[in-house]
Amino acid sequence: MKIVVIDGQGGKIGKTIIEQIRATGTECEILAIGTNSLATSAMLKAGADNGATGENPVVIAARSADVIVGPIGIIAADSMLGEITPKMAEAVGQSSARKVLVPVNKCFEVAGVQEMTLSQYVTEAVKLILG
Repeated sequence: MKIVVIDGQGGKIGKTIIEQIRATGTECEILAIGTNSLATSAMLKAGADNGATGENPVVIAARSADVIVGPIGIIAADSMLGEITPKMAEAVGQSSARKVLVPVNKCFEVAGVQEMTLSQYVTEAVKLILG
């Protein structure tokens, strides 16, 4: 299974997702795509197999991913303080991969989602990914 983790800012969400996946011992390929080099670096340190930074890596990785995971903003152009370009959001949205989105309620409010800590949301996301 190829899991593409996309994150921006400091990469905290992506880092935590990767750490939790690795802690399960599940065999999978994890590709970390940061919207900036700081996020990519954090995710690589957390145990991603490979990493890349920027718009084109998101577009390319979305084509071959089995699962794409990240904060909910990865599907909305100009979100995450403008780090998600329209092309990135389109690539994620059009990908045939399963999308597991962590509801970060800074810009989005998702009806029906129970109030949890970010750590709890990440744990739930990892459970969805690994089934």
